[in-house]
Order: sequence, then C-alpha cells, then structure tokens
Amino acid sequence: MTDTVILPLGVVAGLVATLGMDLAMRRLPEGGTPPRVAAGVLTETHPDVSSERLSGFVHYFAGAGSGVLYAYLYLVIGSLASVPPIAEAVLATVVLYIGMVGFFVLVPLRLSSVEKGRRRGIARDWGLSALVYVMVVAPVFGVMLRGVGTVW
Repeated sequence: MTDTVILPLGVVAGLVATLGMDLAMRRLPEGGTPPRVAAGVLTETHPDVSSERLSGFVHYFAGAGSGVLYAYLYLVIGSLASVPPIAEAVLATVVLYIGMVGFFVLVPLRLSSVEKGRRRGIARDWGLSALVYVMVVAPVFGVMLRGVGTVW
C-alpha cells in the first residue's frame, strides 16, 4: 500500500481522535486550555483571552496533522524492521504520545504567558488528553487500513 493511500487515512483517523480527545478535555479542569495556549502563542495573547475560533482551528489542524504523523510513523517503523502490524501500531503510538506531550510542554506551554502555577495542571491535563487521542487514533487507523487493504 502506498503513502498516497495511507497518509490520508491518517488525516481522517486524526480528526476522529481529536473528537474523542474533545470528550476527555471537557471533563478535565484545564482540559480546554491547551488549544487556547497554542492560539495564545500564535497571537501573542494570554490563553484566557485568546480567540476561541483560532484555538478550535489550531486544535483540529494539529489533530489532523498528528494523525498524518501517526500514519508516517507506522510506515517508517514497518520499513525499518520486519515486525508484526500490532508492533508497528504500538511503537507508533508510543512515539506519537511522547512527541505530542513533549512538544506541547517544551514549546507552546513554555512560550505562553500562562502563570507558572497553572502550567503543571495544564501539562497534566494535556497528557491525559493526548493519551485519549493516541488510544483512539491507533485503532481507527488500523480499522481503516484493514478496510482499504481488502479493497485495494
């Protein structure tokens, strides 16, 4: 199967995972803050007053992009070693999770104007939200990949 088939599946899986992540974010004290942190960094405003529209765009754009990254990781891991598909999925999931949390904490959160006392809670809630994301993106991608594989 080619990249031209697999990477678009990553976009769709990423968007579905972002919807799942939204459910988790609504239940966390700082859950909705990470997209506002990213929007705030882009517009140089405090996250509490950053554009809700921009934060939604950034959130879904990043979610779709992370889905593509997941698909790419899946492809790369599969090409580097002859491992079963489940191992490709697990490794891609772990690498994506570490990358998502690490990037957010080291770049947008660090560059934001959020008070230092709130950063730990925001990072914790982002870690939980990102965990939900990867727990959704992996099986959705796998199901779609299997479905396309039977048609392709």
